[in-house]
Amino acid sequence: MKAVILCTLGLVLARATAGAQADRLPLLPQPQRAELLKCGRAFGFERALRVPPDFDPAAFEEINERWSSLGLPRLVHASDADLVVVRKALGAQAYQLRVQGARIALIGGDDGRFYAAMTLAQLPQRVSGGWRLPCIAISDQPALAWRILSDDISRGPIPTMRYFKERIRTIAAFKMNGYSPYMEHVFIDPRNPLPAPPDGITPSQLHELNGYAHLYHVALIPEQQTFAHMHNTLRWETYAAAAELPHGYLMSPVNPLTYRYLQQVLEDELAAVPDPPFFHIGSDEPSDLGRGQSQQAVAAQGDSAVYAAHVSRVAAIVAKSGARIMIWDDAIQRQPDILGRIPKNTVIINWKYGAEKSFAPYISTISSRGFEQMVAPGANNWNEIFPDLATALPNEERFINDGKRARVLGLFQTVWHDDGESLYEATWFPVLYAAAAAWEQSDVPVERFTHDFPAAFFGANDERLGADIVTLGDIVQRLDGGASDSTDYLFWADPLAARPAARLSDATLSSVRRQAEGILMHLEAVHTPLHANAARVMALAARRLDYLARDFQIGQEVRYYYEDAKSHAAATGLAVRGLFVAKYLMWELRDNMEELAPLYAAAWDYENRGGHRASVLERYHLAAQRAIERADRLNTMTLEDYLRDHRFPSFEQTMGLQPQP
Repeated sequence: MKAVILCTLGLVLARATAGAQADRLPLLPQPQRAELLKCGRAFGFERALRVPPDFDPAAFEEINERWSSLGLPRLVHASDADLVVVRKALGAQAYQLRVQGARIALIGGDDGRFYAAMTLAQLPQRVSGGWRLPCIAISDQPALAWRILSDDISRGPIPTMRYFKERIRTIAAFKMNGYSPYMEHVFIDPRNPLPAPPDGITPSQLHELNGYAHLYHVALIPEQQTFAHMHNTLRWETYAAAAELPHGYLMSPVNPLTYRYLQQVLEDELAAVPDPPFFHIGSDEPSDLGRGQSQQAVAAQGDSAVYAAHVSRVAAIVAKSGARIMIWDDAIQRQPDILGRIPKNTVIINWKYGAEKSFAPYISTISSRGFEQMVAPGANNWNEIFPDLATALPNEERFINDGKRARVLGLFQTVWHDDGESLYEATWFPVLYAAAAAWEQSDVPVERFTHDFPAAFFGANDERLGADIVTLGDIVQRLDGGASDSTDYLFWADPLAARPAARLSDATLSSVRRQAEGILMHLEAVHTPLHANAARVMALAARRLDYLARDFQIGQEVRYYYEDAKSHAAATGLAVRGLFVAKYLMWELRDNMEELAPLYAAAWDYENRGGHRASVLERYHLAAQRAIERADRLNTMTLEDYLRDHRFPSFEQTMGLQPQP
C-alpha cells in the first residue's frame, strides 16, 4: 500500500539525517524525520478542513493565505474539528505533525505548534489534477535556536507597512523567528526628528510591527547604528559636533553630544519595541576612529580600549530594557582583546560574505573567549540586479554549517541595499536557503533546495523556475567577472566607454542575452500562484541583464557602423545609410531605458515608500536622455558635417567622447 501511495503522490525518497528512510516532499525546510503512513483515504479537499476555535490566529492566516492562492478551501473554525492541537513540551521549537486522512494532530509548545502548522501549510500535493494531503508522520526541530533576517532599510528603499508585514509573514512561514530592521537615520525620533527622511519609520509604526511580528512568532530586533555609518545624522549642523571628522560618518566617542543623542534615540526605539530579546548597536567599520576628535584618547589608551568603552557605554543604555546587545565582529577579528573589555552577555554577529572554504577560524576567535555569537552570511544582492548566487550560496552553506558544528546561537542573515536600488523581492532564494540551512540538522544540498523551491515558494510544479533563478545568479557572476564590477555599475556604465566594454567579450554578451531571453520566455508562460511579484522581479532582472548586454553590443555596433560609413564616404548613399543605422541604435538604447523605467517603478512601488523612488528612476531618464543627445549628434553630423561641409569627423568628436588612449 505504501508503495502505491508513493507512486501516486510522486514523492522522492531521501535519507533522513539520522540515517532512517524519509519520504521527501518539496518542503522548505525539510523536516528532520518524516514517514509516509498507510491510510484508507487521503484528505482530498472536497471540503474545508476544520480547526478548533482557539487555533493559532497567525497560523490560521498563513495557511489560508497559501491555500486560497492555490485554489484550496480555506480553513474554517468548528467545534467538531478535524485537527487536534496537543500542547506538549518537546523541546524548544520542536514539533510533531501527524496526518491520517482528515485526522490531523499538531503537537508541541507554542512555537512548535506554529511550526507544525507551517509544515502543514506546505503539505498539500497535486495529484491527477487535484490536491491531496499525504498521510505522514513528522518529527522536527531546528538546528539553530535563532534564525533572524537582518534587513537594510537605510540605504534608500524603506518598505511600506504592507510590505513589512508581508516580509514578516513570509519569513515566519519558512520558520525564521527574528526580524531585524537595520536603521541608521530612518527612525523618526520625536526628540531628534531632523535626520530621518519624511517617509521614515515612526515610533507608532515600529511599535505596530513589533506587535505584528510577535503574533507570527517572530521577534522584532531593532538594529540601530551607534558608531559608524551615521553620516545622515552628522550631516546636520545640529549634530555636526559629534562627528569624528567634519560631517563624517563616525560618531566621536569623546564628544558628549554623541551619547546625549544616542541615549534619546535608543530610549525612544526601546519604548516602541519594549522587551526585545536582543538590540543590535552596530559598531562595525569604525575606520575613522582616532583620526579626528578621539586622536589623543586613542593614542593614550589604544583604539581597542576606546572602541570597547563606546560599546560598553551604549550597552548600559540598552541594559535597562533587559535586551542583550549585539555588535558586528569586524573590529573584534582585528583586535580580539576587545572581548575582554565589553559586557560578557554581548552577542557577537560574525559577518563574512565571501565563498571561503572555512569560517571556523572566525568562529573560534569569538567562541574561544566565551562569547555567544551568530553567523551572518549575506544574500550578495547589494549593487546587483539579481543576487550573485555563485558567491551567496557557498557563503551561506559553509558559514552556517560551520556555525552548526560550533553550536552557535543562531543565524543573522543579511540583505543590504548599498546603492539604494536593489529590490528585496529578488533575494528570497538566498534568504530562504539560509533559513533552511539554519533549521535543518545536516547540510542542505543546493541542488535539492533548487528542486524544492518552486513548489514550496511559488506553489508551482515547475522545476525550471529553480533553474531560472540559478541561471540569473550565474549571469551576474559572469558579468561581474570576479573583479570589482557589479551589474548595477555595468548597467549604468557608458556603453561607449572603452574600459568596461573591453572586459565583456562578444561571446559573453551573446550568451548572457540568450540565457536571459530564455528565462523571460519561460516566465511569460508559467503561472506562480504564490509570490507572483517575486516572479515579476525575476523577469525584470532577466530583462535588465538582457538590456545591459545589449547596450554594450550597441556600443560596439554604433562604432562599427560609423567607421564603416566613414570608409565609404565617397559613396554618399552607403555612408548615409550607415550613419542612420548608428542613429537608430542610439534610439534603441533610449527605448530600452524608457521601457524599463515603468517596470522598475512598479517593482519599487510593490515594496517601498516613495521617498527614494525618484532618485533611482532619474537614472533611467538620464540614460535615455544621453542616448537622445547622441542620436541628435549623429543626425547633426550627417546633415551638417557630411552632407553640407563634406567633412567626416572622428567618432569621438561626433559623439563628444574623450579620444581613446
